[in-house]
Amino acid sequence: MEEPFANQYTRRDILKYSGVAALTLAVGGIFVGCAKQSTQTETASANRDNAATTASLAGSSLNIYCGAGMTDPFQEIADAFKAETGCEMNITFANAAQIQTQITTTQEGDYFIAGSADELKPVADYVETSTDLVKHIPVIAVPTANPKGITALGDLANCDTLLIGDPDSTPIGKIAKKALTDAGIWDTLQGKNAITTTTTAPQIATALASGEGDAGIVWKENVKADGASILETSDMDAYVKTVPAARLTSVANKDAADAFDAFLQTSTANDIWQKYGYELAGK
Repeated sequence: MEEPFANQYTRRDILKYSGVAALTLAVGGIFVGCAKQSTQTETASANRDNAATTASLAGSSLNIYCGAGMTDPFQEIADAFKAETGCEMNITFANAAQIQTQITTTQEGDYFIAGSADELKPVADYVETSTDLVKHIPVIAVPTANPKGITALGDLANCDTLLIGDPDSTPIGKIAKKALTDAGIWDTLQGKNAITTTTTAPQIATALASGEGDAGIVWKENVKADGASILETSDMDAYVKTVPAARLTSVANKDAADAFDAFLQTSTANDIWQKYGYELAGK
């Protein structure tokens, strides 16, 4: 603010109209001083607000269930929320069936971050609200050398070992069974005992990278280890799901939950999801 105000006067003008200029500069100084004081006041106020927010959640905690396939991004989001608010974040990472059982048995917990909205149906009576966060994208992955020459969903019939999630307990397993059934090759693969199941999605990509399978159906973000690659095909586009944040009826600290609801919509949370390869819901 000081420079534009000062640049309205040349040195000659100041000498010629020194009295007026001195008065003007003095008044300007007052305005600048006031502006600086105002800025300092606003900064101090913002600091107080931030301190108040942090202080208000210090000693609070949230208990959250999250699908194991989202461990890395969600742990980072939880850590960022804790750093901003002081709220302790107790997270249980497990497959959907284990989480559903825990919710119905204990009737405790604040949130369920599920691999797809379908996983909320068995615990619908315990869900207070649900907000879509990001898209959950299934892909076909193969070892980098692709020994079976897999190029499309139908080619998976040629696998001697096809890795998928457990169709009874994981959303990625249910999607794999649906896609293979729709392609007309589920019974073929079952008949030759070619399907190997895992209890969590990340195990599929890890096994592929270790040469323990010919191909697998897995979430896109889980394929990050050297030795495994995502097949370039649109065959799985019809099976894309959405990750919801379900706030449970058993939520114990509504202030902390309200703050976390808001945090999940911030650019900080969105940037973390996107860093791990997720696409924001609604885009």
